[in-house]
Amino acid sequence: MNPRVKEVSPEAEYVLRLVFTNGEVRLFYVKPYLDRGIFRELQESSFFKAVRAVMGSVRWPNGQDFCPDTLYMESRSVPGRAGSSVGRRVLRRQRLHGVAAKREMGPGQRGIHRRR
Repeated sequence: MNPRVKEVSPEAEYVLRLVFTNGEVRLFYVKPYLDRGIFRELQESSFFKAVRAVMGSVRWPNGQDFCPDTLYMESRSVPGRAGSSVGRRVLRRQRLHGVAAKREMGPGQRGIHRRR
């Protein structure tokens, strides 16, 4: 299961800045959807800015929404961003409890290592 949306903020050019439950910060580009059915209303910038995080997804006042999995899989990671304070607390808690962490793998390497 993919992480869910914890925070959302509308950005310029119909982009949503999303903070997920795993602490990741990602950008979701809404512009490709603006010429489709119910999403046409979002072309009005003041209406687009009325987006809210609801139950792990995003929603606008007239019911427009996106599947949480679509938001995660179709969004792009923001390099060098630590995420929200909530995300940082989760990561800190995981480190303190020795939760396994994936590491960057080179060719021929495999597995997961634990902090020692």
